[in-house]
Amino acid sequence: MTLSRRKFREALFDIQLAGPATLAMLVLIFVPAFFVGVLSFTDYLFGAATFNWVGFDNYLTLFGDETGRRAVINTLIYVAVVMPTSIVLSLAAAVGVHSVSGWSMGTANVLRTAYFMPVVATLVAMATVWQMLLHPSLGLVNQALGMINISGLQWLSDRGLVLYTLAGIGVWETVGYNMVLFMAGLVAIPKHLYDAAKIDGANHGWERFWIVTWPMLGPTTLFVLVVTATKSFRVFETVATLTNGGPGFSSDVLVFAMYREGFVYFKAGYSGAITMVFFFFVLALTLTQLRIVEKKVHYR
Repeated sequence: MTLSRRKFREALFDIQLAGPATLAMLVLIFVPAFFVGVLSFTDYLFGAATFNWVGFDNYLTLFGDETGRRAVINTLIYVAVVMPTSIVLSLAAAVGVHSVSGWSMGTANVLRTAYFMPVVATLVAMATVWQMLLHPSLGLVNQALGMINISGLQWLSDRGLVLYTLAGIGVWETVGYNMVLFMAGLVAIPKHLYDAAKIDGANHGWERFWIVTWPMLGPTTLFVLVVTATKSFRVFETVATLTNGGPGFSSDVLVFAMYREGFVYFKAGYSGAITMVFFFFVLALTLTQLRIVEKKVHYR
């Protein structure tokens, strides 16, 4: 068999392996994304027989209209709150549960289950539970505050508070998944590195964390950053279930605005523009994280 024929057969075998997945990505992701991008430059309405090219008018409307700007700003605030908070809390939980597992595996399993419950639970159902917990008069949260002489808050109807309430729910929902990822990274750290650090004078757990744990968790942290950023940007269920973007669009976010404009008002062109803005935000944040964080990642 000649060299060229062997290479051809190897290439054909590679195509057979990667072909189905590549075709699925093209049909289900890239082709629809292309058409959404095209629609974003039109005034097309779902069900209409014709449409007109409007250029960047949909994008100018999004950033020029108060409602559109509010959705963009709310999304950025939500991401800025949820992403760092959930990562810090999930890392702390992972280190704590990992330490507990050293002396009580049963306790560690209970903690893992408790932290991971929000991940496996149906988010819409959990949002309904949160709605009951945060009820201004009947909710357990305000009742608990009343027991310590603190006035109850309008968690879901106060314009200045509602977005941060949703962000708190987002943190609660995200911590368990990130904790599992960090625990996988912790288990993979060789124990002899901790022994070497202790010999070098790192006698306290905090010192060993900064010298060994944190650098060795670099790849895991990078992955968690990307996953958490993407998940935070596409928040939808809690907004749709708890606030419907209100009051007064104070909890409106990009994905919910995309849904409302496209499937309630049938503005496919404008909804497409929101989709593309959402895509570029996620892409820009992901590339920034990869560019900045990956330089400090130590792959083992």
